[in-house]
Amino acid sequence: MVEEIREKLYALSEEDYKEFNQKLLPGVEHVMGIRIPALRKLAKEITKADYRTYLEEAEEKIGADSIHEEIMLLGLVIGYGKMDLAERRKYLDGFVPRIGNWAVCDSCVTSYKFMRKDPDYWFDYLKTYRDSREEFRLRFMIVAMMSHFVDEGHIDEILGICDGLHHDGYYAKMGVAWTIQVCYVKFPEQTRRLLENNHMDDFTHNKAIQKIRESYRVSREEKEELAKLKR
Repeated sequence: MVEEIREKLYALSEEDYKEFNQKLLPGVEHVMGIRIPALRKLAKEITKADYRTYLEEAEEKIGADSIHEEIMLLGLVIGYGKMDLAERRKYLDGFVPRIGNWAVCDSCVTSYKFMRKDPDYWFDYLKTYRDSREEFRLRFMIVAMMSHFVDEGHIDEILGICDGLHHDGYYAKMGVAWTIQVCYVKFPEQTRRLLENNHMDDFTHNKAIQKIRESYRVSREEKEELAKLKR
């Protein structure tokens, strides 16, 4: 089934988009050039068919060095498929180590709305990646938290995780900065307290402030005050 799906992927590829996409994905070698809406549509078609057969085959045949769009499609099918908590967790456990760039991470994670239906379970699951030393496992965790858990019940813990996440990887740092920006828009007082006193490295701290100041949902006065906190 994976081979059949691969043929469909080749049919969806666009050479011009491939060249554009490769510029956004430095270091990623195997790119077909398929637009995200087309990948999402194909993922939903798979979930309406025998998607468990696809997922079982994909576990064996799609690795971290496979074609970029194949890995992303796998992550999307895991998100769209109807399954119980244990089954989805099993597939996620296999998928997360295959994430090797920001596009696979973010495109899949932002579609994982199933996490909102069982928030306690999935927030605890995300925290299992907290002590990872792998850049994209950390980004998976923090972008998922940003996408589905920035609310009254989780804001303080998310800010604490941002404060304690120390990794040299650019995409891990940017994931934290992006998360802090989203937290500030929704919970400015708590987030400002973090910005006034935190353990983040200077790059992440300053990037978080920069991203907040780029937001149209933050007033000019707030932006001026935040600028004073830059290191």
